[in-house]
Amino acid sequence: MRLVIATPLYPPEIGGPATYAKALEEGLPECGIEVELVKFRDVRHLPKLLRHLAYYRRVRRAARGADAILALDPVSVGLPARLAARRARKPLIVKIVGDYAWEQGRQRFGITDRLDVFVHRKSVPLAVSLMQKVQTGVARSAQKVIVPSEYLKRIVAAWGIPEEKITVIYNAVPFEALGTVPETALRLPGPLVVTVGRLVPWKHVEGVIDAVAAVPAPSLAIVGEGPERAALERRAQERLPGRHAFLGALAHADALAVIAAADAFVLNSSYEGLSHVLIEALALGAPIIATDAGGNREVVTNNETGLLVPTENQKALEAALARLLGDEAQRARLAARAKASAARFSRDAMLDATAAFLKSRYG
Repeated sequence: MRLVIATPLYPPEIGGPATYAKALEEGLPECGIEVELVKFRDVRHLPKLLRHLAYYRRVRRAARGADAILALDPVSVGLPARLAARRARKPLIVKIVGDYAWEQGRQRFGITDRLDVFVHRKSVPLAVSLMQKVQTGVARSAQKVIVPSEYLKRIVAAWGIPEEKITVIYNAVPFEALGTVPETALRLPGPLVVTVGRLVPWKHVEGVIDAVAAVPAPSLAIVGEGPERAALERRAQERLPGRHAFLGALAHADALAVIAAADAFVLNSSYEGLSHVLIEALALGAPIIATDAGGNREVVTNNETGLLVPTENQKALEAALARLLGDEAQRARLAARAKASAARFSRDAMLDATAAFLKSRYG
């Protein structure tokens, strides 16, 4: 079998699609599937419309002799891949890891709804509506849709995509040797609370700052960059003077080292498709507190591999953090069970499931 993969990102670029594309490129040939990658970065230097036209031509050229095309998002590479698949008369598979229209709406167009509410809205700004039409049109034209969680299966089904067309395959999360914890984090006093992620509104890092401030002893290390950083720094300086550090966008190995050093890892988001950083915390044996949002309950089992708290419930978050930091035995128990459960997200498990899916339909 020969598969063309259209990917928006590829290492050394960072992000889930980059990691996933490289894993498929390296692993699927071991399962008897030949892979040809078409990388969007090769045309990114061109003006906007020209880059998408050039990318369409590259995908169409690669599709000659292929059995199927797999697009790793429904918009930037998904739309050109859809057109190329139609022209080449090849089946299209699209992987969807989130709702692009909602994310852009939250960041640029004043959308405040949670994703679960947004997908049922009848009226949205015109620009957001156009993005919805693109991602939904690509998903409808695909023979199959792959998503990394049951939660995202429900979201894509809410777009009007038949559930029988959607297959859940959990992502693999690759690991590497741990790097170095930055000195600014090592110098923080007391137990260390860590949160990692883009500094965007739905990650609710402000709630983590307030929760740490409500517990007398701990300090907070924040890993990540994003548009909310300046406001969050002001809040942390006011609520946690001398007890916080913004570490920025660390190298992956160093971010893993910070998570491994945590006395508590907190993910306070109101939306997650399937959180890679939560899986990393699981595999590293970090004591976890996460919101019961999106795909988080598919990663963490409450009171077994971590603590789940209601979304956007500050009192529950503060109570869980105080409870976890005050109970060393519970932290050890959760950490041990977390490590054991992380095998569900291994590279081999993801490759085996992906190869079986592809061969059963296109091999």
